[in-house]
Amino acid sequence: MKVISLGAGVQSTALLLMSIRGEIERADCAIFADTGWEPESVYAHLNRLMAYGRENNFTIHVVKRRDSHGIDRDVLHNIEQYQQGGEKWRTGQPPFYVKNLDGDGTDDGGTLWRQCTKKYKIEPIQSKIRELLGYKGHQRVKKNAEQWMGITVDEMQRMKGSGVKWLENKYPFIDLRMDRNNCQKWLDRNWPHPVAKSACIGCPYHSNAMWRDMKANQPAEWNSAVVFDQKLRKKPYPGVTGSPFLHRSCKPLDEVDLTTAEDHGQMSFLDECEGMCGV
Repeated sequence: MKVISLGAGVQSTALLLMSIRGEIERADCAIFADTGWEPESVYAHLNRLMAYGRENNFTIHVVKRRDSHGIDRDVLHNIEQYQQGGEKWRTGQPPFYVKNLDGDGTDDGGTLWRQCTKKYKIEPIQSKIRELLGYKGHQRVKKNAEQWMGITVDEMQRMKGSGVKWLENKYPFIDLRMDRNNCQKWLDRNWPHPVAKSACIGCPYHSNAMWRDMKANQPAEWNSAVVFDQKLRKKPYPGVTGSPFLHRSCKPLDEVDLTTAEDHGQMSFLDECEGMCGV
């Protein structure tokens, strides 16, 4: 079985369409993992792709983490549960920035361990592939499958194994020597709709440019991120002595100066090592 991991960004969209059109080998299906907090533009784009797939007898599955109400609501719910004496952490933690002040007033903070990609992207997709192969629960998988990913030659550092023996990650664009710009040019010629970068609304890896664009052009999504950022600090965060923030500056999102042209070292999707988001 050959499955396209569809992030609904530029690269994976090009990979999907090229496969459906027969420009590369045709995959058996594609899977999109929905975190429940994607931008409206991503959902609209996904719906267009699914319609195109149906027209061409190609199935795109949409999966979610079991029992999830959306990563934003899951995080806030788990903070509430922890404060009521529950477990320390039971959801896929995003890599929030934490500001810890020691006795001399200096910042000794850092970034929380990122679990969101694994819990909201990797595991739901792998679970769906197991199901498509005919396995349930914790049955031992005796068949093999390929997971095609839209990583390009300019992002080769994101390549890695699947973590399970029965599933092999494949990177068609590496073999084709295509970079992201090549994918964008292909879409410009073959797909009459815009394709934005796919990422959660409140992803801490957003650059200042992405935050600026959201603030200017998607006010509802900007407000969702601002409110979420504020709620992160209303109660003590599980296992953290300091305060968590969405922005690298460790300031409330609505107070961050986003007018500068440079991002001052803000982490990007090239630093997101699982290769499941943004493509």
